[in-house]
Amino acid sequence: MVKIETEPKIDFHQVLIRPQRSTINSRSEVSLSRTINFKYSTKTWSGTPIIAANMDTIGTFGVYEVLSKHKLITAMNKFYNVDDYKEYISNNVLNPDLFMVSTGIGEGSLENVKAIFDEIPCSWLCIDIANGYISNFVNFCSEARKLFPDKIICAGNVVSGAMVQELVLKGKVDVVKVGIGPGSACTTRLKTGVGMPQLSAIIECADYAHGLDAHIIGDGGITCPGDASKAFGGGADFIMMGGTFAGHDENPGEIIEKAIWSSYEQHNKLKKFKKFYGMSSKLAMEKHYGKMEQYRSSEGREIIIPYKGKLEDTVLDYLGGIRSTCSYINAQSIKQMSKRTTFVMVGQQLNTSLI
Repeated sequence: MVKIETEPKIDFHQVLIRPQRSTINSRSEVSLSRTINFKYSTKTWSGTPIIAANMDTIGTFGVYEVLSKHKLITAMNKFYNVDDYKEYISNNVLNPDLFMVSTGIGEGSLENVKAIFDEIPCSWLCIDIANGYISNFVNFCSEARKLFPDKIICAGNVVSGAMVQELVLKGKVDVVKVGIGPGSACTTRLKTGVGMPQLSAIIECADYAHGLDAHIIGDGGITCPGDASKAFGGGADFIMMGGTFAGHDENPGEIIEKAIWSSYEQHNKLKKFKKFYGMSSKLAMEKHYGKMEQYRSSEGREIIIPYKGKLEDTVLDYLGGIRSTCSYINAQSIKQMSKRTTFVMVGQQLNTSLI
């Protein structure tokens, strides 16, 4: 029998945050730092709970160098091996709390992770696959916990409370990564019809996770600082962003110049872009695995995005926007945002380009 859930599910563009009387008279009074204890790991983490996604154009040492200055986390891409880490730390310092070692669940994955952890101090393990609903995934997480009992383990992606419970209770995961299909370079919803509006997914999964003394990462769908604030307001403990952190000087890849017609100036103008692509795209499959298997469909876009200059500027823009949100809702910190947030449904999709 076909089942239909009739309760509306909402995404970032369908709501605004209602302002309220505030005793915060300056954005400078807002703290963006959180100190978090975890369900299984005995580690205590402090920092700004924003994570750069473990995509090969985002989860890089270059991005880490900028984000770590603000105590943001970089989830390193899963294609870095122990030699890459050793080469980097021969001349640089990696803060164990501000980067994640990432892995899939393929054969030999745990051995590769162990080789890195044996050499490189790191607090975090990010277990990342597109479909967090398969039974092998939960089993892999459980094995990872046995092998790395004190690491902060985050894993995903899922979008429902029941699977959050499964990953926390059976997989022994500290932080569940939430989001299927919301990313700007993701086509899972188009290719499969599967997904969940991201804000509703965050609200549901956060409720289940917090009831188990666990945490969640809202992963994907954030297009502007306001979306980041809505994710925190919905209960996300961390947010993860990919496209937001793409297109900068610090991202791999050359700047591409294209002639774009300007209707205002009535002639072509040269504009700068950089390439960005999803990790399930045909390009990523061929780059890292040699080919796209015939049983697969590409679930990622290959796109060029406007060149953004220095990553530092984007980071400061987002941090400033979140502080401003806090001043509107009388939240002294990110941790207080979900308790101070009331969402207001809007009559139609917000056109953020006009705001």
